[in-house]
Amino acid sequence: MTARPRPVPYDRALEPGLARCRELVEPVPLRAGTIAASRAHFTTLIPTAEEAVGDRPVEFRHVTAAGPAGAPDLELTVLRPRGGTRDAPGIYGIHGGGMVLGNRFFCVPGLVEDVLEFGAVAVAVGYRLAPEHPAPAAAEDCYAGLVWFAEHAAALGVDPARVLVAGASAGGGLSAAVAEMARDRGGPALAGQILDCPMLDDRNDTVSSRQYDGIGIWDRGSNDTAWNAVLGPDRGTGAVSPYAAPSRAADLSGLPPAYISVGAAEVFRDEAVDYATRIWATGGRAELHVWAGGYHGFTGFSPDTEVARAAVAARASWIRRVLGTTGRTA
Repeated sequence: MTARPRPVPYDRALEPGLARCRELVEPVPLRAGTIAASRAHFTTLIPTAEEAVGDRPVEFRHVTAAGPAGAPDLELTVLRPRGGTRDAPGIYGIHGGGMVLGNRFFCVPGLVEDVLEFGAVAVAVGYRLAPEHPAPAAAEDCYAGLVWFAEHAAALGVDPARVLVAGASAGGGLSAAVAEMARDRGGPALAGQILDCPMLDDRNDTVSSRQYDGIGIWDRGSNDTAWNAVLGPDRGTGAVSPYAAPSRAADLSGLPPAYISVGAAEVFRDEAVDYATRIWATGGRAELHVWAGGYHGFTGFSPDTEVARAAVAARASWIRRVLGTTGRTA
């Protein structure tokens, strides 16, 4: 057996947040027999839209939209500046959770910040989870929600030429999948894609995946569990669709500009770097940030650290450059 490569050390300032994250989010490792219990626990940690908004000048409403052909309807949450807006940027948010955990409200707190920072209208989409609903259910749901967003852009006060898709972890992987689907299906047009610590490759065979086996948050074992649930016996074979695992796409040309951010000390580091490299190889546009000592999702649990502040600022800078927006609106 090949020895595990020596892991990259964590930024010391991030270690307290990592410890809190592990204690709160992953009290029991995610394995095939713990998905249901992990899902139930994870749901208790997610705030409602009312809690996420609080007393800030953001209004929201829940919407039901048509799902993919033959599939159930979708549940969406629309957030926008209080009092409405015109010709605003749009941000389509896809939640994380390994495609086995979570719901659309998991990404709402971050979308509230985007509404305030950029004057954006944001939409959070709910999608079907594995293993009950294996691939391509999640990606197809997310694509159908994007179609709804694009069709209703004018009514929502959104400039259809300035819509981004954004997500972290599984949400980052699904954002990449949706961008590939929109390219292949002739729309909707996207101004960009934000892939934060994205879950892109079912093979789980990179150096970074082996470095963080039993270490940190969302380790190699959790990743194996999730991909097995999503893909079943197809996992690791040539039958895997790029809409299930975006790294499987043979062609990454013609995609919208990508913002790709990942910690140096996490499972997804190498597949994120590879995805950006392959976009560049086609002449495409990608901005890649690999944050030294960063664990998976470090900006959420270590927000007051220097590296987290730098990561948040870099993301905001990219959004302003891609969408042509200015600073905080409220």
